[in-house]
Amino acid sequence: MIDRYILRVMLTLFGFFALVLVAVYWINRAVSLFERLIADGQTALVVLEFTLLTLPVVIATVLPLAAFTAVAYGTNRLSAESELVAMQAAGLSPWRLARPVLAFGLIVALMVTALVHGLVPMARERLADRQAEIAENITAQFLIAGSFQFPANGVTLFIREISPNGALQGLFLEDAGTAGRLTTYTAEEALIVRTDAGPKLIMVAGMIQQMRPGPDGAGQLSVTRFEDLTYDLGALVGAPAKRGRDLRDYSTARLLAPDAALLEATGASPARARLEAHERIAQPLLSPVAAMLGFATLLVGGFSRFGVWRQVGWATLALIFVQFLANWTANRAGKDPDLWPIVYLPSLIGALICAAILWLAARPRRPRGGSAATPATNGAAP
Repeated sequence: MIDRYILRVMLTLFGFFALVLVAVYWINRAVSLFERLIADGQTALVVLEFTLLTLPVVIATVLPLAAFTAVAYGTNRLSAESELVAMQAAGLSPWRLARPVLAFGLIVALMVTALVHGLVPMARERLADRQAEIAENITAQFLIAGSFQFPANGVTLFIREISPNGALQGLFLEDAGTAGRLTTYTAEEALIVRTDAGPKLIMVAGMIQQMRPGPDGAGQLSVTRFEDLTYDLGALVGAPAKRGRDLRDYSTARLLAPDAALLEATGASPARARLEAHERIAQPLLSPVAAMLGFATLLVGGFSRFGVWRQVGWATLALIFVQFLANWTANRAGKDPDLWPIVYLPSLIGALICAAILWLAARPRRPRGGSAATPATNGAAP
């Protein structure tokens, strides 16, 4: 009965703090993402899709912190309302009281596990694909109606208007990339199409004006009119940079046994791929550690009418230490992937800290009045 009561309190507070923290983190990321995508000419639907795809990453990051906050706040409330005192007076030891908190931490760990092994890789893979599609969209990158653009050295571009279907109205393109030769293209309408060889610009109803040096040193102008003309934009904007895929886009099973296709796509070594998998396995283990730190540290001080805010400070410092250790081990293993076992060290040390604090909380406390009184003698002679 007590276990269910404590677990219900922690889960209720966890839902509230998780919602608040996810909203804060997500809005912070969404604002920067919104500014960048809107500046690139993307629609509101694309912005919404990108922000939704970043949500699993944010949730996986925030859940351990939400678990710690919920346990610390809930334990403080139980202590302030003397419920913890009543439970301990009924004979429940700190180890017994920690059982529902540990169950709560394991529930959060299962949530993080489902995210880091399932939703996060799928969301990152979809996000990488959408980013690659947008990177190939030349119109979204540098084609802006009503202003002169300089997409490459010696190239000037002007578009009067871009229609809703993507057609370029009133195109002006000047190419001075070749020494001694100036070529100007004008067209009433143009379209950008994707091909296996790269993006192509198809111009309709236009004219080519080419200025080049003549035999006598004077410039010669040649004018050619056309009904339609294909222009290679690959030479204009350069071939898109080929970027390897990120290891975080792949499933944990493939990372534990990386195949040749994965290694070729990412450019990573087998040891680096396995390190990424072990980091995912170790990440959920921090959730029960965070929950137990928030509970065990608050039991050490006992009951106080002023609450347990001093213990909350110590619990926060302990959590910062564990997180600092997690960052250090991740950086150390990143430099030498063969040291992947150390990524489990923060969870192990955090569990030992929790056990030590619970042991201190379970020790009988001495009265503050000093040593126990000894029977008094009146000093009278028999």
